[in-house]
Amino acid sequence: MKKSRDIKLIVIGGSAGSIPVVNKILSSLPRGFKTPIVICLHRMKNVPEGMKEVLETNYHGTLIEPNDKEPIKEGCAYIAPSNYHLLVCEKELTFCLSTEDLFNYSRPSIDLTFCSISDTFKDNVLGIIVTGANKDGAHGMNCINKKGGITIAQNPKECTAPYMPQSAIELNCIDYILTIQQISSFILKSCK
Repeated sequence: MKKSRDIKLIVIGGSAGSIPVVNKILSSLPRGFKTPIVICLHRMKNVPEGMKEVLETNYHGTLIEPNDKEPIKEGCAYIAPSNYHLLVCEKELTFCLSTEDLFNYSRPSIDLTFCSISDTFKDNVLGIIVTGANKDGAHGMNCINKKGGITIAQNPKECTAPYMPQSAIELNCIDYILTIQQISSFILKSCK
């Protein structure tokens, strides 16, 4: 399996059942964890509030719903806002919010976020796909893999909805298939 020399950003995507999974991953990170994290979870557009508050309860860093043109900073986790695609502007390393059409029936689209991040961070990305009920994210994981980043799928056997990680696994673009606990351990070993 390939190893990135220096992971500069972690990106996590998920859908059905993903909030408890992401909560466990974030709560496992120590104070002072520096590698920025971008989280793209499917959200209902008519329920804009609440997800940030749930995810930040056990996270020791700063959790932000970024605004357009907000810079990516160490020690922060960013969650894609409801009803916006979350992209990264390559030159400025800032977020771009888009209201373009739904992609894979979703906005935010995991695929669009993952591909944008892989274009910017190349082989310095750790991409993680967790439980979800559709294939959004599989193409994005393939983008990360092709640019040399590391890709992890949550083990479908422990997923509430295994279709999302299974779709990425079937594209042969996943470096590691891990449990939630193993994902947390991998992050702690591989990132700052």
